[in-house]
Amino acid sequence: MRAIPKLDGGSRIDALVSARSQPLLIVLVMVSLGLIYKLDQSTGAAPIQHLYYLPIVIAGLWLPGHAGLVAGLAAVVLYHLANPILLASHYRESDIVQIVLFVGVGVVAEKLADDRRQLHRLSVTDDLTGLYNLRGFEAMLMPIIRTASQAGTPVTLVVLDVDRLKSINDTHGHRAGADAVRSVGQIVGEWLPDGAFGCRFGGDEFVIALPGHDVPAASGTAEALRASVHATAPVLAGVPFAPGTLSISVGLACRNRFDGASRGPDVHAEMAESLFHAADQALYVAKTAGRNQIHSVVVRIDDAPVR
Repeated sequence: MRAIPKLDGGSRIDALVSARSQPLLIVLVMVSLGLIYKLDQSTGAAPIQHLYYLPIVIAGLWLPGHAGLVAGLAAVVLYHLANPILLASHYRESDIVQIVLFVGVGVVAEKLADDRRQLHRLSVTDDLTGLYNLRGFEAMLMPIIRTASQAGTPVTLVVLDVDRLKSINDTHGHRAGADAVRSVGQIVGEWLPDGAFGCRFGGDEFVIALPGHDVPAASGTAEALRASVHATAPVLAGVPFAPGTLSISVGLACRNRFDGASRGPDVHAEMAESLFHAADQALYVAKTAGRNQIHSVVVRIDDAPVR
């Protein structure tokens, strides 16, 4: 049986800024611009005027949309109001450079933030299927386990793989095998219910987290997914194939109760790992029983899976 990847709490997806903190940052940017304007108005000193860059950068990096550009334009307006001589079009070369930099810094900060978001998405996304990779899945799973532990709600993990992928690779080539995995991944993404998320963590292996799903609910989702894969008519390496070409074997494990009291800081990682291990064992049972089927277990508090 293959090695079980360790699900730990070390990997995290840090949001650039949470929705709850955005209003606070907006206020911070506005207040900063106002204070700097007052100082600029009273001193007219270049070092004070350079402080406008701080709220511009904050807006560009941490607020959505074109907040950096808006903050830059706001700084341009305040710069004019603090220095009324500019309103008469008496611009010095340094004034023009300052105005251009206000706008430019805002645009550059936005671009840096967008690039960082793109890199973040790439770091947690499987490029073949568009699902999470294992890094992203781990980071999503830990908060789910913590919430379930505190609220006493169930969590189900579904582990599946593509049946007879080696035969597809050997008969039709590895491009066909890659297309088979991609097709299954796309179907997985289409069948994910609200609140669920999945990842590809091996060549043809997938894991899906179903928060709030007990065994009957998770089994219904898994059966719909299995039937959809089997009914699809895939195109592999540019060649159309008949329905029934692809199938999956599915193992699912549900933990209805969590007991994390006084078990140390790694309790949630241990819970996730034991749940994954049980689902993986259930997959092994489904495959040895003939493939293209589902096997489910319930994981008790003592981590012993029960059929």
